[in-house]
Amino acid sequence: MKNQTLVKEICPTTTQEWVKNGALLVDVREKDEVAQLAYDVPNIINIPLSEFEERYTEVPKDKKIVMVCKGGGRSLRAAGFLINHGYDPEKVVNMKLGMDGWVERGFPTKGDISSYKRQSAGCCGTSSTLKQHSCCDNSFNSDGSKCC
Repeated sequence: MKNQTLVKEICPTTTQEWVKNGALLVDVREKDEVAQLAYDVPNIINIPLSEFEERYTEVPKDKKIVMVCKGGGRSLRAAGFLINHGYDPEKVVNMKLGMDGWVERGFPTKGDISSYKRQSAGCCGTSSTLKQHSCCDNSFNSDGSKCC
């Protein structure tokens, strides 16, 4: 069996820092999902997971890449696909919690947030807001940076 590289994951807050430093977000949600509610960041492309195997070469290899979706699962698969197809595992990361975590933190979006229904669990496995959980105050990413 071939050695596999684990995909690094970062939280939405750390993703904000990556974006400020020029990282590209690759949103793998389907086009209808993006039309309803989109990430409002300067560097973003949408390649739906249903088209990803045919279009992954549109993702540049020379930039830092943050893979995103609604809850973090589809983007995790896409990030693993990129790494297994020659992309640098130090430059490709997955944003855990996806749009769910992004919206919960009040980060910028385009679209109607009032109709957005959060479906995944929040910090510490609850659906409550992050500010109510002391465990989030002590959460760190794998690189030692503060999470949440």
